[in-house]
Amino acid sequence: MSQLPPCPQCASEFTYEDGAQLVCPECGHEWSETEAAAESEKAIRDANGNELQDGDSVTVIKDLKVKGSSLVVKVGTKVKSIRLVGGDHDIDCKVDGIGQMKLKSEFVKKA
Repeated sequence: MSQLPPCPQCASEFTYEDGAQLVCPECGHEWSETEAAAESEKAIRDANGNELQDGDSVTVIKDLKVKGSSLVVKVGTKVKSIRLVGGDHDIDCKVDGIGQMKLKSEFVKKA
């Protein structure tokens, strides 16, 4: 029996094939296997177009206000040991003096 990928929207493992499409019975999402393969191969790039990897160090290129507080991540702040995650804010990291946060890759450059 072939192993089908989980649903990209709700992560359900109960997907099934319907012709050329894959279908999730829990949320009703439909997608093709080529879409899933292309999405998984999508590389996360910094502001200069360099590909980022888990464990890289990056430098912030713009002052970033921290939502919900008066703190600001200043230009030139170096962030070590990043972790790449999916979603809009695709970098998970710990910033010295601020703590755990998520950043968008478009506001950093590889150090």
